[in-house]
Amino acid sequence: MTRIKNLAALAAAAMAMASAHADINVGVTVSATGPAASLGIPEKNTFSLMPTTIAGQKVNYIVLDDASDTTQAVANTRKLISEHKVDVVIGSTVTPNSLAMIDAVSEAQTPMISMAASARIVEPVDAKKKWVFKTPQNDIMMALAIVTHMASQGVKTAGYIGFADAYGEGWYNEFAKIASIKGIQIIANERYNRTDTSVTGQVLKLLAAKPDAILIGASGTPAALPQKTLKERGYTGKYYQTHGVANNDFLRVGGKDVEGTFLPSGPVLVASQLPNDNPVKKSASAYIAKYEAAFGKGSVSTFGGHAWDAGLLLEAAVPAALKKGQPGTPAFRSALRDALEATKDVAGAHGVFNMSPTDHLGLDQRARVMVKIENGAWKYVP
Repeated sequence: MTRIKNLAALAAAAMAMASAHADINVGVTVSATGPAASLGIPEKNTFSLMPTTIAGQKVNYIVLDDASDTTQAVANTRKLISEHKVDVVIGSTVTPNSLAMIDAVSEAQTPMISMAASARIVEPVDAKKKWVFKTPQNDIMMALAIVTHMASQGVKTAGYIGFADAYGEGWYNEFAKIASIKGIQIIANERYNRTDTSVTGQVLKLLAAKPDAILIGASGTPAALPQKTLKERGYTGKYYQTHGVANNDFLRVGGKDVEGTFLPSGPVLVASQLPNDNPVKKSASAYIAKYEAAFGKGSVSTFGGHAWDAGLLLEAAVPAALKKGQPGTPAFRSALRDALEATKDVAGAHGVFNMSPTDHLGLDQRARVMVKIENGAWKYVP
């Protein structure tokens, strides 16, 4: 009997030791192929640069491609949770995918950090969205920057063309709200699909309205299509894009047709041009140095920065979560959610994060700058 008790005690001790050293599993779904690939590829690359240990615990990153497809993003999420038993899900790249993933993570009570922009991903913080956080700036923050700049340039009327999905709708709604406050009238409002190859009909309607400026509410390389068509048709007003185009693939595809475009961006895009007292310059520059050392000079993009910031949030939250539970358990996932919500003063590639029970983004105006495309490069606009 004593021998059996001793064996049982040894077995319990071995299980406790194994639990104490359980790996942290991070599940990732990114849009590394499909229309959003120019956003998802730098995100995927960034995960290869993330720490493999946090607070003494080994970290595994399981990265899946959702091909820019909403159904696949949900399937990936469920697979990561059920098969890989992940402690947290990071993804997806785009708003429609991220919105579709919320049910899966909330049902499994697994925290999620989205790399997509819409405020709808985290607002309002209800029973489902209490499990969801995100790193990109909200559309309203960036819309305010755009409309403020438009007003300073004397713009009185504006046209809008955006994606026919949650991204395009979300941007139009925020743009319209701020424009009305600033006295700018939106006189044309058009939509197109991410996979469209022609927007001639929409552009003709925009031209007929003769707005002083046009905002294109799109992301990645598909955002170049309306602008190239507008240029071909002779539009000479001011062009604005969202922060969804802030990578070099957009510059490559847009070429001379996107010269002179204004857009809001995370500070990481122009980190070297920021004044030394900018609170994000140091942390953004650190990410750029690491990414470019691995993938080449000039390869960095703001989208990889959103993935990097998700990693920084995990680094800040894991030590506190480990005090309340072990990886692989519901207690750890719940504690990790609580720790993410309590994140304070984490300086990332895009801004300084201060989360709260009612704010699962935690960024303020330090997280955006205005940028102009000039000579095929990004120029900081003070």
